[in-house]
Amino acid sequence: MKLDAQGSANVILYPTRYSEKDMGDTERSASAVYLSEALTQINEGARFLDRLNLDEIERLRSISSRLTVEPGESIFMQGDVHSGIFLIENGRVRTFYAGPSGKEITLAYWTPGHFVGGPDVFGGGVHIWSATAMEKTRLAYLPGAKLRHLAETVPKVALALIDGVVAKGKCYSALVQMLGTRSVTERLAQLLLVLASVDGEADGTKMIVDRRITREQLAAIVGSTRQWVTNTLSRFQKSGSITIERNTIIINDPDRLHLQG
Repeated sequence: MKLDAQGSANVILYPTRYSEKDMGDTERSASAVYLSEALTQINEGARFLDRLNLDEIERLRSISSRLTVEPGESIFMQGDVHSGIFLIENGRVRTFYAGPSGKEITLAYWTPGHFVGGPDVFGGGVHIWSATAMEKTRLAYLPGAKLRHLAETVPKVALALIDGVVAKGKCYSALVQMLGTRSVTERLAQLLLVLASVDGEADGTKMIVDRRITREQLAAIVGSTRQWVTNTLSRFQKSGSITIERNTIIINDPDRLHLQG
């Protein structure tokens, strides 16, 4: 992880999409991705700083540091001492939990506007999951002690943090509900619908999912194996619910896929 500036005045705390020049061939949707029944709420936390005015944004900038993280590089690891949060300005971050056996489950893919490093936004204790950059990612690091002081002195900063934490709570509540009440087949079907909703295209009644996400990544989100995902996608295709092409998955009938799950 490369530290670019300490308290830099040019840290961007209103993230935007990568431009085509920034992203090249890896341009991605600006929406987060995680298992959820409510498709409209998935990116709810991306603009938790919207209530702040320019002076309040500048106050946040004054305590921040800019970090650049390369693809595959760790931002923090499960068990690391917790010292603050990281606001995603550009790029994409995977958060995941590793069990005692070493098996990992992906909690979410986070994109610009979201933060990672909760729930202890003011630091303290240890991280209860890990975060890794999926592509070149720019972060604004907000140290917990300074963020706490700012929240105590600037009420709208405190309210913005509450908004962000509430959105994260909804995310992980949705994830727990999916893991606890839906079969792995149902979770895969719903995940395809989530991907189509946040990063897909409509073609009449059909939905097109870009296949930049791998079978391994699908498996890590739904809590299964790559082979199981491959077999189940083939079953979905044989039933006519989806069509698998080289670079896309076409959802021919979203309602049928939902029921088939």
